[in-house]
Amino acid sequence: MINLLMGMGDAVVSMGGLALAAGLGLGFAAKKFHVEGDPMVDKLDEILPATNCGNCGFPGCRPYAEALAEGTTEINLCTPGGKGTIEEIAAILGVDPTAPAVDEGPKVAFIEEEKCIGCTACIKACPVDCIVGANKQSHTIIADQCTSCEMCLEPCPTDCIIMQPVEETLYDWRWEKPEGPSATLH
Repeated sequence: MINLLMGMGDAVVSMGGLALAAGLGLGFAAKKFHVEGDPMVDKLDEILPATNCGNCGFPGCRPYAEALAEGTTEINLCTPGGKGTIEEIAAILGVDPTAPAVDEGPKVAFIEEEKCIGCTACIKACPVDCIVGANKQSHTIIADQCTSCEMCLEPCPTDCIIMQPVEETLYDWRWEKPEGPSATLH
């Protein structure tokens, strides 16, 4: 019995020593070979809505941020981000903001529930999980969470999802900023 415990003790000590050596080696390698990312790309990536919808022509928000930092693409391609995102990107890059590539105002997806067959294709496609429903049940969209990326439109077999303009209410209405030389006096 004592020989068995001695053998197990040796195994535990040797495995513990190997684990300690591997941990120290990995920690050293992480410090030695650390690659610093571009801070400009990180700032731009934080501004983008992170829906990874591909409306800009890039496979996600991070590649779009990298292309913006390199200056190889336009700043007005993020449709879910809208005008506010374009203005923030322009401020970081030090360029003049341009009009959005497609500016029809804020929109939100809407499911015509009488046409919905409950296939859940839209739920799987939504990058922000704003579609609620179950298999073979009618679905609905949580409008406050929808980023208008339009990723849910294509997979829908019955075309029951439409993009509707967001109506202004007393709770979200804002004054338009004045334009011209007097605008800077405020």
